[in-house]
Amino acid sequence: MNTAAARRPGRRSPAGVRSLAVALAACLTLVSCTAPEEAPQPVKSSTVVEDDPGTFRFGTAADPRTLDPALAIDTESYRVTRQLMQGLVGIDPVTSEPVPLLAESWTEQDSGRAYHFTLREDVVFHDGQPFNAAAVCANFERWYTMPPSDHLDRSRLPFKDVFRAFSDQPELSLYEGCTVTSEYTLTLQLARQITSLIPALAAPAFALGSPAALTSDQANELSHSRSGTFISRFGAAPVGTGPFELVRWEAGEVELKSFANYWGEAGDVDRVVFTTITDAGARARALTSGRIDGYDFVSVDSAVDLARNGVQFLQRDPYSVLYLGLNQDFPGVDDVLFRRAVAHAIDKRALIDGRFLDGTKPARSFLPEKLGISTEDVTTYGYNPARAKDLLEQAGYDGEELPFYYPRSVSRPYLPAPEKAYAELSRQLVEAGFNIRPVPIEWSEGYVDAVQRPGDRAFHLLGWSGTYQDPDNFLGALFGSTSAEFAYDDSQLESKITRAGSLPAGQERSDAYADISAQLSERIPAVPLVLPISALAMSPRVVSYPVSPVMNEVFNRIDLADVEADGRRSG
Repeated sequence: MNTAAARRPGRRSPAGVRSLAVALAACLTLVSCTAPEEAPQPVKSSTVVEDDPGTFRFGTAADPRTLDPALAIDTESYRVTRQLMQGLVGIDPVTSEPVPLLAESWTEQDSGRAYHFTLREDVVFHDGQPFNAAAVCANFERWYTMPPSDHLDRSRLPFKDVFRAFSDQPELSLYEGCTVTSEYTLTLQLARQITSLIPALAAPAFALGSPAALTSDQANELSHSRSGTFISRFGAAPVGTGPFELVRWEAGEVELKSFANYWGEAGDVDRVVFTTITDAGARARALTSGRIDGYDFVSVDSAVDLARNGVQFLQRDPYSVLYLGLNQDFPGVDDVLFRRAVAHAIDKRALIDGRFLDGTKPARSFLPEKLGISTEDVTTYGYNPARAKDLLEQAGYDGEELPFYYPRSVSRPYLPAPEKAYAELSRQLVEAGFNIRPVPIEWSEGYVDAVQRPGDRAFHLLGWSGTYQDPDNFLGALFGSTSAEFAYDDSQLESKITRAGSLPAGQERSDAYADISAQLSERIPAVPLVLPISALAMSPRVVSYPVSPVMNEVFNRIDLADVEADGRRSG
């Protein structure tokens, strides 16, 4: 039996929030010794955004793609939806372990094939509708019965990653139903045990929307396009139970306001403005000029000068992986000798130097070290251009042009400077005998869609950021089913991943994921490159910020210097 007791979130996290007042010397250890191309202006004590003291302005690296978390797969969408919507399960700010949120407690039943949830009784949705067991089950049924037109061209949707299939493939799905047992209790039925279920329900994709809004705003009808992404009316204006509600979403800016009837602590922030600034250097200048109060994905080029100018840093523990994707539908890439040549051609340490913050490590597998899965049996391919050339010759590669897709005008947790990473990887591959053709694609113009559907690419750069603490969040999401991204069809591996997900926590389960990692290292559907450090920068008015390796950073837990502890604005 696994039962969790209720916990009400406080207004700040006493542990797990790294102090923002980082000394200059400490900040300098975060970066490699690469001089910035353009130095930001010094911070001045008077450069505070001219707004109400309760306004917090945050610089984001890209626009959100949708505000419907069930259909989102990107960091910037989740960054906004985490403020608006909540799930049954939360995340401990210190350990990243699951804790109660909208569910006060849960109990495992029937050997893990069912979970009984008891809900909070003091929660309402932003539209005034009650939060209860019927609302929870309505969300689960919506996710399960999502039309194929909504999910067939969207890889890695979390519902499929966790439950393996939707209602159009009931024989494959691990979801069997959601039963209301009283106004505030429900039972979730599963086809078999999902060991990671409770941690997975803390992921932002499982945030709960108002059933009335899901119906009236036709959440499953992706009726209009926004920056190339089809979304529903609900996806443009979601209704949840979070500490903030949506005011407006325009190109380049999202505005939120505090929800007056929020069940938890309101905190210091009563207005949030997300401003999209795609260039990392421009985000640094916006911070030092007072246009924004904080931003994410500090680049190596900006970090040294920001530190010298007194800007405060937050460093996340690494929980993402950058990889080089290999498309086995491209002629020749389906030969494992070719893929081994790619692996030998890459110098991961040279890739890290000057392009990633200090503390970033070469990746031996697709799993962050935090998960504690052994890599002892993983095959490693040392940097050896001569060996790569020999393998290419054995594979019969004749110098055919190899399209290499990479994103532009964006920063990701796993890829702070994509153009620079591409340039180094391309140089290494060319040195080993590959004929590379660069294919840059603007992130905002559908880069993710371009590399996750059938296409003419041989290589592409992408990564994965974990949203909950379990190896299935990485291996299940990336390789749990056949995807067009890698064109890698391995039913045996998929069965192993499904089995590992159902094993009880313990050594057998850890060994199963270690074996999966070893098999991936032999077959090389992609090359894991680095496990990056990511960092945020904050203005002096930010006293504390709820930094989280899984980016569970909800802004009602920010403390601001110009807001008094009792919530009254200081004069």
